[in-house]
Amino acid sequence: GLRGVSDNHGPRLHDMRHLFATRTLVRWYQSGQDPERRLPILSAYLGHAHVADTQWYLSATPELMRESMRRLERYWENRS
Repeated sequence: GLRGVSDNHGPRLHDMRHLFATRTLVRWYQSGQDPERRLPILSAYLGHAHVADTQWYLSATPELMRESMRRLERYWENRS
């Protein structure tokens, strides 16, 4: 289960929020959606008043970096 306040082992509820936010962003990339435009939706879902508050929950996972690089590569290919 989730760890308590005084416990140093196991996941925290905060960790689950990070995981949810990052996986949501990855799914948006994979489905061809624009994460930048959809980020306010994620912010509202997490109860944040500002998108900047949500950005703290986004972890630079290898999967997220791979998806964002694919998007950037397609962008640059289409510009030439």
